[in-house]
Amino acid sequence: MSWQIRIEHSTGYRYASPVISSYNEARIIPQTGDRQLTLEATVRTEPASSTYRYWDYWGTQVTAFDLHTPHTELVVTGRSVVQTTPAPQPPVDVPSWRDLADDTVADRFVEFVRPTVSTPEHPELVAAARELAATHSPADFLPAVGDWVREKLTYQPGTTEVRTSAVEAWEQGVGVCQDFAHLALVLMRAAGMPARYVSGYQHPSADAEVGETLSGQSHAWVEGWLGQWWAFDPTNGVPAGEQHVVVARGRDYHDVPPLQGVYSGGESTSLGVTVAVTRLG
Repeated sequence: MSWQIRIEHSTGYRYASPVISSYNEARIIPQTGDRQLTLEATVRTEPASSTYRYWDYWGTQVTAFDLHTPHTELVVTGRSVVQTTPAPQPPVDVPSWRDLADDTVADRFVEFVRPTVSTPEHPELVAAARELAATHSPADFLPAVGDWVREKLTYQPGTTEVRTSAVEAWEQGVGVCQDFAHLALVLMRAAGMPARYVSGYQHPSADAEVGETLSGQSHAWVEGWLGQWWAFDPTNGVPAGEQHVVVARGRDYHDVPPLQGVYSGGESTSLGVTVAVTRLG
């Protein structure tokens, strides 16, 4: 059964001294795609600014804005209503590992098979990926990767940051959803499966009542190429379904930051992120 979810996402910065000017980009508008329809979406800033939107290279809708009046705090709030559908079944006509190793696949998905700064190769992780691939078909590989990642990482907020790589999180044994996704991507790419990072939101309760507002969270999961893209949440060990709302896709977190920019002024401190979700139907 499809869900309709209202999302309010607020984030921003506080500055040690007034900022004279700033140039910013926000990626907080949910996408419309095969299993998701965005019905409403607005982005507002405090101080108020004129915004414009464009789609970046990865197909994410970006809200850009700049400010040229002195300010000591910036707050960006996105409000949206999204209709989602249950998780689809894995594709039936799935390519074999030999098919995925073909040069045409590597050429087509070159950006999603190469390591990145956040998803670097590591000999032990490459060996683990090959061992999993040897005992699982591509169709069964993503759930197996999710199991492996959850065995190696303990979910613990505040232990990593956006610059933490998958290898660093694996060595520490702790992380958040971003680290679970990055580590899964390392294994998927090492096995030869094109893989991409997905950012968005997750409604925390499968049994949520209509009209009930809960504290949600920004979330991250992965998609693997199985003849078509198929989404899996390694943090929770489930396919991405009606509780998942897609905002952006890319190679890793650095392609999809919710808010980034440059400014002239004092040192900044993050105001953090708050997400409120309400099931409307």
